[in-house]
Amino acid sequence: MVGLAEAAAPQPPGLGFSVSHQKVELEVDFATRSLKGTTEITINPHHKELKSLRLNCRQCVLKRLNINGRGPTVKYQEPYARFKIHPEATVHQYHQLRQRLSPALKEPPEEELLVNLPKSVHIEELDPLSSEAQSTSLPRAGGSAAVEAGDTTSLPYAATPRSAEQRGSRFTALTLHVEYTIDIVRDGFHFVGCEEDDPRYPHAYTRNSMFPGSACCLFPCVDDLSSRCTWEISIKCPRTLGDALRHSTQPGPSASVNGDGPLANGTTTNATSGDHEDLEMSGDDALEMSVVCSGDMTDEVPDPLDNSKKTASFVCSTAVAPQNIAFAVGIFEHVNLSEFRETDEDDKLGRNAIPIHGFCLPGRVDEVRNTCLPMAKAVDYFTLTYGSYPFSSYKLCFVDDLVSDVTESASLSVCSNRLLFPQDILEPLDRVTRQLVHTLASQWIGIDIIPKDPADMWVIVGISHFMTDLFMKKLSGNNEYRFRQKKLADRVCEIDVGRPSLYVLGTTLTIDQSEMEFIALKAPLVLYILDRRLAKASGSSGLSRIISRLFLNAKVGELANGALNTPQFLRTCEKLGHTKLESFFQQWVYGAGCPRFYVTQRFNKKKMVVEMLIKQIQSDHPSRRLETDTFLRDVKEEMYSVDAGPTQAVFTVSHLGSILNVQELILQGPMTIRIHEADGTPYEHIVEIKDGSTKIEIPYNTKYKRLKRSKRQKERAAAAAGIDVSSEAQDDVLLYCLGDVLQSEEEVNEWRLVDWTKDEEDKMNQESYEWIRMDADFEWICKMTVAMPGYMYLSQLQQDRDVVAQYESIEYIAAQRETKLVSTILVRTLMDRRYFHGIRTAAAHALAKSGKDELDWIGLFHLEKAFQEFFCFPGSPMPRSNDFSDRTSYYIQCAIPQALSRIRDNNGKVPLRTKRFLLDILKFNDNTDNTYSDCHYVGRLMTALSEALIQTGDHAGMDFGFDDEEDDGDEKQFQDTAIDQIDRYRSMDEWISSYQNTCSTIALDCNMRLAKAQVIETKPTDFLQYSREGTFDMLRLQAFRCTVELGLLKNDTVLKYFLYVLGSDPSPYVRENLQRLFGQGLAAIAFGEDKPGPKHQPQDGLVIEQETSTDTRQIEMARTQTVAGALEALKAEMGTNEGLKKALWEAATSPAIGLFEMRDLLDICSILYQSKTSMTVRLLYPRYWKVVHQGKGKMKFSWKKKIRTKPIPPLPTKAEAARRPPAVKKEASTGGGSAAPAPRLIFKAKKPPRPEPAVPAAAPTATSPATDSAKPRLTLKLKVGGAGSPR
Repeated sequence: MVGLAEAAAPQPPGLGFSVSHQKVELEVDFATRSLKGTTEITINPHHKELKSLRLNCRQCVLKRLNINGRGPTVKYQEPYARFKIHPEATVHQYHQLRQRLSPALKEPPEEELLVNLPKSVHIEELDPLSSEAQSTSLPRAGGSAAVEAGDTTSLPYAATPRSAEQRGSRFTALTLHVEYTIDIVRDGFHFVGCEEDDPRYPHAYTRNSMFPGSACCLFPCVDDLSSRCTWEISIKCPRTLGDALRHSTQPGPSASVNGDGPLANGTTTNATSGDHEDLEMSGDDALEMSVVCSGDMTDEVPDPLDNSKKTASFVCSTAVAPQNIAFAVGIFEHVNLSEFRETDEDDKLGRNAIPIHGFCLPGRVDEVRNTCLPMAKAVDYFTLTYGSYPFSSYKLCFVDDLVSDVTESASLSVCSNRLLFPQDILEPLDRVTRQLVHTLASQWIGIDIIPKDPADMWVIVGISHFMTDLFMKKLSGNNEYRFRQKKLADRVCEIDVGRPSLYVLGTTLTIDQSEMEFIALKAPLVLYILDRRLAKASGSSGLSRIISRLFLNAKVGELANGALNTPQFLRTCEKLGHTKLESFFQQWVYGAGCPRFYVTQRFNKKKMVVEMLIKQIQSDHPSRRLETDTFLRDVKEEMYSVDAGPTQAVFTVSHLGSILNVQELILQGPMTIRIHEADGTPYEHIVEIKDGSTKIEIPYNTKYKRLKRSKRQKERAAAAAGIDVSSEAQDDVLLYCLGDVLQSEEEVNEWRLVDWTKDEEDKMNQESYEWIRMDADFEWICKMTVAMPGYMYLSQLQQDRDVVAQYESIEYIAAQRETKLVSTILVRTLMDRRYFHGIRTAAAHALAKSGKDELDWIGLFHLEKAFQEFFCFPGSPMPRSNDFSDRTSYYIQCAIPQALSRIRDNNGKVPLRTKRFLLDILKFNDNTDNTYSDCHYVGRLMTALSEALIQTGDHAGMDFGFDDEEDDGDEKQFQDTAIDQIDRYRSMDEWISSYQNTCSTIALDCNMRLAKAQVIETKPTDFLQYSREGTFDMLRLQAFRCTVELGLLKNDTVLKYFLYVLGSDPSPYVRENLQRLFGQGLAAIAFGEDKPGPKHQPQDGLVIEQETSTDTRQIEMARTQTVAGALEALKAEMGTNEGLKKALWEAATSPAIGLFEMRDLLDICSILYQSKTSMTVRLLYPRYWKVVHQGKGKMKFSWKKKIRTKPIPPLPTKAEAARRPPAVKKEASTGGGSAAPAPRLIFKAKKPPRPEPAVPAAAPTATSPATDSAKPRLTLKLKVGGAGSPR
């Protein structure tokens, strides 16, 4: 959007101009996989002294360029042409290649195209009030209302105080016209289905990224997020699919890969070989090609010169960055998603209702309808809650081979076909819906509002995810919302150790993909607790009101260039929240880590207060162990000197530094403590945590009397028996209590339940309150440990309605010593349908710990009994037909087998009865009457069965020699039967494909686990057969992951094949994931995970364990806890592998990979090898010469086949020759003396004679041959020298 002050919009430093409008025309050629383009850029100079224009331009071959119709001088070096090195270079010259990449990897990257303005082009200063200046500076769309009202300060691009615009000066605009071609596409764009052996429908799309470097691969531009302008885009493409492939020799596409097909794409429709016919035979060549693009379509017309082509034109009237322009070309089918909008919402929105469109490849319309069902509701919710949608429509286009699941652009989201699922699939529902809703929220913040600096990225990511969470709360309910927030908070506390702060992480996003994943995890949680504190402090709607104000500020122009930074966000929160938040931002945004609280409590009878001590113990937390998934990220952070934030010893005490540029303040942070006293009334107390150890006294409000648990049990028994409670006992009745199932005497005996002992009852009766709840309002991302008795946690589990409190109780109970009472509590939680499904599944998993021989396998009994009660015929272990209509029941049905597989005896084995129980569930699984697919459920059963076959613990792989041979025979027979059952589902999946080949993917994972545990033999071919190109991508990657997990990267053949696919596969999705797998494989080698454990040698029934030395233990600890130790071990293991050197270098220099892929591989080279500036040069051995006299003074010289391997002694210098004694001439003798030396040949070119007066030419004679006087004459002189004569 171009405004009156737009010329001062933030631009890359030293640019000297801004872009107000850009027109792009592209022609897509599927046959040659190339592009031809033209762009016209309208440039507003910032000053009259502008002499040159610097633009980003990659992959382009410039054909014609002019400024205002005049030809300038141009300096352009295509960067991808520089990404080459001498063919004889080795992996040790990686640093030379990195130097060539460094200009393109800078932030912002260096401009590749330098255009010097012609002398005939003059920049004139204009009167700001003139019509020419107004037409140059006024926005093309949007912002006009502010101009008409005379409010120029509210336009999107705010001017700086020193800008020329504020002094009233304007300059004539420049028009840069560029024509170019892109013959080889490596980044920014991707063709699918254009290979000769690729049977998929051809289509192509842009590969957008939030980082610079993707847009300039398609057209010259200022590839910076702050360079925003309006756009006109025209895409010329083939008219039909037959026209697209008319000049291609490949067979036609088949819908069996990205439409309705078998194993190759993982969809559920079966296909025969007859589906793989040519286009001319199937008639698909008549399918119309479509263009989906950012902005609004203005027209679509056939090409006047070529009837086989057409041109689609689009206009984006909202100013966006080049990274936010995307398009896709293919035979897409249109789906109107607005029809899912409810009638009342349509009436409420009226003309503000946003049209929503879906586009997909043929055969996937129903999947798009099912997957995108909530999108209309999400658009309406965001519009009503946060303000109008920034564009006129919203489009989703589903394509193949997309690296990320979704990419955001202006009014268009390009999504992966991996997200699509039909109506009979349950598993991906929540995950996919959340991803699609988030990409919709990014239209408001992420596209329309951008981060001002990279460090401000946390605000953009956090708000978009916060908006997504609130909509998912409306969709799924409050319990699901709070339960997920609690799980994510625990995950943040686990991994936020030694990590940089949110503010610092924004500057390191290009280092590794996991950096953005961490921001997307922590930033929404920080905003969630900020919302809780704002709602409590001001009593308002919290953060939602602040987000709405930010969107309004962007619309009216108060956010300069639509860019938001952290200080602006802080000021807005303080202004609308009516509270000071510097301390909060210092702790959670500029600070790193999470607090860990340890709380003790005691009731003081004399003072009638509850005395509490709250300690912060995060500084005592041990250092984080290295993980295989994040090993390369940790190495890169150390390589690029990313400083991890120091662990904050004390939270809520802040010393604000120069970041916020304010004076030091000491502020207090609130924490809500809720005490449920004896009468059942909860009393809330807000305390301030001032330092590392806080002592508080909370007054007690109830008389010293406790509700007797014996009376409660009487009430439960009476309720179970159907007896009315007498009015005299009403005071003792517990009004709300979960987990009060299985209370009758018959049920207690049948389920083998136990209750509290007399001593425990007496102890409970002495307590003055039921339980204490710390941080009841969820205002902290922390790990809270409260020293309370177990029966208080039980009261919290049964009587607190908050799902977070219930989950905390389950966590505590699961961590306690296993008893029959604990198993009773957990099974009652599992059987009570009133609990949230997450609490019930957590109870099921916790029950596995009680499955011990010492407890008479009580946990095993309860799990089996629960499964039979819910999912089997009465009185029989035979499972009923599946019914997944109740999702809560489905989650329980999946959780119980997983919990059963974790039960172990004292030898680390799963009891045989449990394994048979799991096998029977899998064998007799019946899904005939179920409306939903059971592929994910079967996958969980296969995983549980394979886990049950693995012996764990210190006894794994040990044979004591006194096991019962009969039991060993039964175990072996069962093992073979179980493995055959898993293989049966894998074979069935090859004939009748499950959704995305789920059964085959999980079967490979099961076989990998069994092979890793040495239950079955490791056969690489069993996995590598699924890694071939043409197999469904997720199944291929699973096969590669199994090879990495099994340590097969140490096999040179497998390693060479792995790196070959990594560097040459046409799918960027496969290459990206293989790079991550390669990093995980290197991490496993560095940590020593692929090494077998020490073998225990039993002697006379005893096992003798030998302790390792202290130095060995320190080395092993260093390689798993420090980056330096891990790298040292990795270099020792793989640094001398010649096969790895060659294969890794070939992958790093492959012409098929992109810029960032090359950078990541070169980073791995720098990890493993020492750089060397020297290089071995190969020279050919010299050959012997031979000469043939052809007569008439002609000599023919040629090489012999014989090679000279010894150097010829050098000729002596003149001084050396003078010092030598004179040679003694010897006459030839007839008596066998030494032969005379060979004659020496001297070639001299005779000077041509001086020209003489012309005379009649004489006839040539035999003694005087005719020669050309203009040519030099070659004479041969023979000299016979002595033995000492120089050669």
